[in-house]
Amino acid sequence: FSNLGSLEPHGFARTRFWSIDNDPPPFPTNSSNKAFIDLILKHSEEDVKIWPHRYEFRLRITLGPGGDLMLTSRIRNTNTDGKSFTFTFAYHTYFHVTDISEVRVEGLETLDYLDNLKNRERFTEQGDAIVFESEVDKVYLRTPTKIAVLDHERKRTFELRKDGLPDAVVWNPWDKKAKTIPDLGDDEYKHMLCVEAACVEKPITLKPGEEWRGRQELSAVPSSYCSGQLNPESVILSEDIGPA
Repeated sequence: FSNLGSLEPHGFARTRFWSIDNDPPPFPTNSSNKAFIDLILKHSEEDVKIWPHRYEFRLRITLGPGGDLMLTSRIRNTNTDGKSFTFTFAYHTYFHVTDISEVRVEGLETLDYLDNLKNRERFTEQGDAIVFESEVDKVYLRTPTKIAVLDHERKRTFELRKDGLPDAVVWNPWDKKAKTIPDLGDDEYKHMLCVEAACVEKPITLKPGEEWRGRQELSAVPSSYCSGQLNPESVILSEDIGPA
């Protein structure tokens, strides 16, 4: 949650203390068979010094009985001076994978992307799926609502479904950069992959009183690519979601 301007990298929401909202406003995700918690983040005097706007950021974290994880964010402009504000947004979703060299991402092929390793230059994805042989830091644009991360060795597929977030970030630091990241072990890049729903290319602008909503849902299913045992009827986890 930031404006890609003078703020710290990735904005400030990820480094702030959030409060639990024990009496949240109604969400459309209420369900008797799901556990959830509501967190809230508001502007502070510290934030105003670097980003002079008042806001209310609500995050509902929902866990379904099958292990599905849903993140629903609502950001409202609470400025009293009549000013709009603009921001970009991304969920930092880090998947644990068995071996990054045996992972592929499907759903982003043939799309345009901004390459953060080449000064955000724009390219078009050429492969039939994304595989990993070196550092990757890309923002894919106008992406579908469903993306699949196939972990061949574990015979598992992560399904990412999103709404209100048109872009998708794919990142792995690989060996050299991993050694420069204090909270990542030198070899841990082999077992992680960041694929996150985002809104980067066209920032969101809110007038006072306006609210933006974004959602990301994650689930894991057996991977038919590896096991050949996937029964489509048994792994439909929501709406029209089928095997990856």
